[in-house]
Amino acid sequence: MRVWTLLLNSVVVGLLASASSAAPAITANLAIPAGVEYRLKFHHLHTGERLDIVYRRGDHYIPAALDSLDRYLRDHRTGDIRHYDPRVFDLLHDLASGLGRSNAEIEVVCGYRTPWSNEFLRTHGHGVASHSLHMDAMAIDIRLPGIGTAELRDAALSLHRGGVGYYAASGFVHVDVGRVRRW
Repeated sequence: MRVWTLLLNSVVVGLLASASSAAPAITANLAIPAGVEYRLKFHHLHTGERLDIVYRRGDHYIPAALDSLDRYLRDHRTGDIRHYDPRVFDLLHDLASGLGRSNAEIEVVCGYRTPWSNEFLRTHGHGVASHSLHMDAMAIDIRLPGIGTAELRDAALSLHRGGVGYYAASGFVHVDVGRVRRW
């Protein structure tokens, strides 16, 4: 039922966005009241750090919050930071909300990766793409406690907002804001 709700919301948003000749920058949430807060809660599985942050109010991103998210999702191997595409945060917010888990703490398996970290993982048999969107700060690997990995994958796929990778054996889902695809 939750996946159908997400799919229906995605279709309605798409129809509304295509019907407008001047679609706003944030098409996933049209006509947002200025006071609506977009909050995300995270637990990073490699650093042990937690973050509870409002990153957007209405249709305005909060620059200091985005900076905090960039630092939080840094490459945990090197400490390098890259500016994240804020559509990733909107995707995570909509995904958790659509699954009825808007207050849940999203477990971060992997955020940003430097080319060095990506190559290290790739050459050590971790099944990492050579041109991963993690290197462009457009991807994140996650778990959502209380939601099965297959259900999380299906909900992400129903949004049609980027790539979705399903790693059942490792118990996580990759989501990104690149082209729509699945693996």
